[in-house]
Amino acid sequence: MKSLVVSLAILACFPLAVLRAEDTSRADLVGRQIPNFVLPSVTGKEIALADFPEVDFLVIVFLGTECPIGNSYIPQLNELSQKYAKQNVKFAVINANLADSPEEIKKHALEYKLRLLVLVDKDQVSLDIFGATRTPEAFILDRRRNIRYVGRIDDRIGYRFKREQARRSDLEEALKQLIAGETPAVSATETEGCLITRKHAIDGSNEVTYASHIAKLLQTRCQKCHRPNTAAPFSLLTYDDARNWSQMIKETVLTRRMPPWNADPRFGKFENALHMSPKEITLLTSWIDAGMPKGEEDKIPPTPEYLDGWQIGVPDHVFKMPRTYKVQATGTVAYQYFVTPTNFKEDVWIQAAEARPGNWKAVHHIIVYHRPKSSNQTRRLESLGGFAPGEEPTMFPEGVGIRLPAGHELVWQLHYTPTGKEEIDQSEFAVKFCKERPKYVARQDAAINFAFRIPPETSRHKVVASRTINADSELLAMMPHMHVRGKDFKYLAKFPDGRQRTLLSVPFYDFNWQHEYRFAEPVYLPKGTVIECTAHFDNSQENPANPEPSKWVTWGDQTWEEMMIGFFTVIPARER
Repeated sequence: MKSLVVSLAILACFPLAVLRAEDTSRADLVGRQIPNFVLPSVTGKEIALADFPEVDFLVIVFLGTECPIGNSYIPQLNELSQKYAKQNVKFAVINANLADSPEEIKKHALEYKLRLLVLVDKDQVSLDIFGATRTPEAFILDRRRNIRYVGRIDDRIGYRFKREQARRSDLEEALKQLIAGETPAVSATETEGCLITRKHAIDGSNEVTYASHIAKLLQTRCQKCHRPNTAAPFSLLTYDDARNWSQMIKETVLTRRMPPWNADPRFGKFENALHMSPKEITLLTSWIDAGMPKGEEDKIPPTPEYLDGWQIGVPDHVFKMPRTYKVQATGTVAYQYFVTPTNFKEDVWIQAAEARPGNWKAVHHIIVYHRPKSSNQTRRLESLGGFAPGEEPTMFPEGVGIRLPAGHELVWQLHYTPTGKEEIDQSEFAVKFCKERPKYVARQDAAINFAFRIPPETSRHKVVASRTINADSELLAMMPHMHVRGKDFKYLAKFPDGRQRTLLSVPFYDFNWQHEYRFAEPVYLPKGTVIECTAHFDNSQENPANPEPSKWVTWGDQTWEEMMIGFFTVIPARER
C-alpha cells in the first residue's frame, strides 16, 4: 500500500495536461471496428483476434509491468474474467510498453498471478488499431469486434487518490448492459494511468522527409491504385497529393483499412499481399505528425510511368460490352448480365486478362465468364478474369495459360453502385494470348454450396462446401466469394494421407474488397485432396450491411441474396 501511494504521488507531480497530450477523445473510438491482428502470447504462441469467433464480448486491457495503477487492478481483472466466463466473455491483456521485454512480461504475469491471456506487442501494432494511449485502459469488443466501451476499469484509483470501493464500476456496468442487449449508458471514460511511450517519439522521426523516405513508400504501397483513371478516389503521385490527404492517410493506415488486405498472416504467403509492415506505418505516420517535411527536391525519386491503359500491357484483343448501360442515380441496382460473342474459329490460350470499367465511379465489380454459344447455362461457369476494388488482372507465368474454346461467348456480370447522379458505362475486357500452346493449362474450379438457408437474426451461420482434386495438381490462387452477409471464410486442404493444412483464412470478410489471393509458391495437391471451404454469415441486426435481418436468405445472384463460392485456380502438377 505504501509503495502504491508513493507511486501515485509521483504520477500526480506531472500536470494532467501533459499526461494527456497524446490522447484523442475516447468517445471517437466507440464504434471503431478492430481488424484481425496477430500477436505472440507470453508462451510464444501466436494468437489472433480471429481465434475467438464464438466469444460474444472480448475485453482487452492494456497493461505494463511497472504501472502502479495497472498492477493494483490485476486481482480485480482476474475476478471479472472468472465471473463472466460462463456468459461467453473473454478477457485478455496486451502489453505494448517499450520498456518491457517478453521475459519481464512473463515474469510479471507469474508474480501477480495474472490468469488472463497475455499478449506481447513489441511493434505497438495494437496501439494504432485500438487508439490506446495508457495503462490500464480497457476496451470491450462486440461480436463484430466493434468497440462498445473504452476507458477506465472503475473510479477507485486515480493519480491523487485510492478508495477502498469504487463509486462507479464503469467496465463492469458497460459489460452487464451489453450482455443484456442494451447500449452502455456510459460508453467512454478517461483513464488515469501511465502513458505508453510510442516508438516514433524516440526514433528521430523529425528526420523523415518525403524526398528520402515517403515518396518511395507511397510508390510501393499506394500508387498502384491511387492515381488517375483508377477506382481510388484520389491520387497520391506527388508531394502535394500526400500532404493534402495526409490526415486521411494516417487514419486509414493506423486502423488497417488501407492498404486493404484481409488474410490472416499465419496462413499462406501471397505474392500480391498489400499490407504495410508496422515499420512502414510508423514511418508514414511519424512523417505526418512531424509536419510532412518535403526534404531536398532533387532527392525525390522519379514517379513511375503508369500507362493510361491496360496493366497487362498492349492487349491482343479487346472485347466491349454489347451496349452502354445507364446506371440510376440512387437506390440499389440488380446485377446486370451481358453476352458478347468471341467468333474465334479455334481454341485460343490466354496468358493475361484484365477487365476495365468504362465508369470507375459506378462499377463495383466485373466478372467475365465463358460458355458455349447460345447456351443458357448460368451456374458453374468458368471465369476468365474480372475487376473489383483491390483485385489485380489475371497474369499467368510463362508456360501457363487458360483455354477459351472456339466459338464460346463471354458472359459479363456487372455490379453497379449509384453515385448520386445518372452514370453511363460500357466496360471492356482485354486479353493477351500465349505465344504458343502452354505446357500447363490453368483451370478455375470451385467449392460451391447452392443449398444453404440462412435463418433470420443469426450472427454466425455456418455453411460448408468441398471439392475433390481428381489429379495431381498445383494450387495457384484462391478467391472467396460471398455477399454482404459474409462474415468469414476459410480454405482447408485435406490430404489423402490424413494431413490437413489451412490454405487461407479471411476472418473478417469484406464484400467491398474482392481479393484473389495468389500464392508466392504454388501448393502441391496430390490426387484425392479435398478442398474444404467453411464460411459464416451474419444475418443479424448487428451487421450494418444486412438489408433484411428478419428474412431467410438463400442462394441468389443479387447482393441482397447470398452466395458461397470458394474459387481456386490449379494447373497440372509439374515434375517434382
